[in-house]
Amino acid sequence: MQKSQRLIQLMMIVNARRSFTVQELADEFGISTRTITRDLLELSELGVPVYSVQGRGGGYRLLQERLLPPISFTESEAVAMFFAGQSLDYFSSLPFGEGASSALHKFYHYLPADMKEHIDQLRNRIALYSPYREMSPIILQTLLQAIMNRSVVSVSYRSGNGVSLRDIQPIGLYASSGYWYCPAYCFMRDEIRQFRADRMISVEMNPNVESREEIEQLTLLDKPNKQLLEQTLLQLELTQQGVWQLETNTRFAPFISRNEDGSGTAAVPIVLEDLPFYIELIWSLGVKAKIVAPAEGVASMTQKIRNMQELYYS
Repeated sequence: MQKSQRLIQLMMIVNARRSFTVQELADEFGISTRTITRDLLELSELGVPVYSVQGRGGGYRLLQERLLPPISFTESEAVAMFFAGQSLDYFSSLPFGEGASSALHKFYHYLPADMKEHIDQLRNRIALYSPYREMSPIILQTLLQAIMNRSVVSVSYRSGNGVSLRDIQPIGLYASSGYWYCPAYCFMRDEIRQFRADRMISVEMNPNVESREEIEQLTLLDKPNKQLLEQTLLQLELTQQGVWQLETNTRFAPFISRNEDGSGTAAVPIVLEDLPFYIELIWSLGVKAKIVAPAEGVASMTQKIRNMQELYYS
């Protein structure tokens, strides 16, 4: 085996094992311990964070920040990876710290000159846009750490009812319209709730609260059993512009019926406790949408109109 091939295989093995002895590696490669020691020294000089552990039971270990072995990409894969990474630039904060921008810089730096030229030609011509929202990177990083460690965090959370302190067990993180959301089990409410990261004032790991095993098994693909919650049908009358705006919204599009003149109606099945969320969406449409049912929705929208009248005509 050529030395270059051996170094690549050695890098892959030490990344997978994290801890090992020189004798173990020598036996695996069928070479002397002296050669393995020289190879480890060369990997260390190349940037692989290997360090020796002295004393009985010692050997070698890797620091937490490991280097990945070389990976080959086709040109189309490289372009896709570059612009996927660049799309993260639109977020004010990320749960990965500086890792995303650092990785993108390295990725671009080591591309062949002709591939760099192709990417440069596409710069500012392709974008996966997301609205810029101001928020704390420390909070996102703490939530990500809790997800990886399956831990509980204590959160100071700001909602329409004021600020509350609660313990939550995060299930995951996802971004939508520039906001980061964290579905989590709330120990105070004894149910899974949706939390917006920008409304979190502070987040701290809480080792004093034991995580729940059944929550640890959940992912973002698992949704709370809303069939057990009270359902209602949100019925709307839409102008032509209202149809045009809502047909791009996946919450409404499957339930819109279009009339010949372009106007339409919608009958959207929702969980009753989510009604305030939908009220705000419909409110933003102004006269382009009218709530017909349920009665709670009509009453809520009527009250909002009265509040606005008092604000401007009192």
